[in-house]
Amino acid sequence: MNRTGLFIALGIAFVVGLVFGIYPELDLKLAALFYDPATKSFPLKQNTLAAFARDGAMWIAWGFVVPAIVALVAKFVRPDRPLMISGRAIIFLVVTLFLSAGVLTNFTFKSYWGRPRPVVVTEFNGPEQFVAWWDPRGSCDRNCSFFSGEGATAFWTFAPAALTPPAWRPLAYAAATMFGVVTSGLRMAFGGHFFTDVAAAGLVTFVVIWLAYAYIYRWPWTRLSDERIDAALTRRAWPLFRFLRRRRKRAVEANPAE
Repeated sequence: MNRTGLFIALGIAFVVGLVFGIYPELDLKLAALFYDPATKSFPLKQNTLAAFARDGAMWIAWGFVVPAIVALVAKFVRPDRPLMISGRAIIFLVVTLFLSAGVLTNFTFKSYWGRPRPVVVTEFNGPEQFVAWWDPRGSCDRNCSFFSGEGATAFWTFAPAALTPPAWRPLAYAAATMFGVVTSGLRMAFGGHFFTDVAAAGLVTFVVIWLAYAYIYRWPWTRLSDERIDAALTRRAWPLFRFLRRRRKRAVEANPAE
């Protein structure tokens, strides 16, 4: 998560955005690689193994954030105990996934950027007109094509990769990149997204993770500490914990036989 990585991501975003903005038909040509004109369908969409791989990829991605969520819930249940894992790691993982795969994808772009998916455009035997990635005026009403939620979730694995030991970090980044590319490739093969949909998902997610990592771990004026996060969560959870503990105590006093 250094500046070089950010410059590379922004450079790729500029090139992809420019090229596919000038030549939007490239999106159709790449999608056509997975389309069968004879059956007028995307055949891999019916493949059981491919569908299992798609679902499995999401389970793997979510598996990386489950420990952080469990530790956060446990802290609110028992604020008198220290966090089970690093407070910074909890905030970093939960917030980046929430922003990239949640807020920016499903609650923002996919809800208001009306780009139809490949499977429903006229070039692939669908009823709707194709639009370029930069055009939000498509005919899709909801859960639209730009940009890919599953792609964002897969590329979010850059976040746990950023927390690996420095010696393992290059390998972790390579694995996260491959995981995101393969998962995004499946979405294209199913006719669910164009190339620019998954490319935008990966690039936006990377930038979100880069900024969050800098804010939490790198920039001196914003850098957080595990101790501060633990103390802040304790303050938030303590009133409810104290209230419930008093209720349990009164319940036991009222029913001593129980």
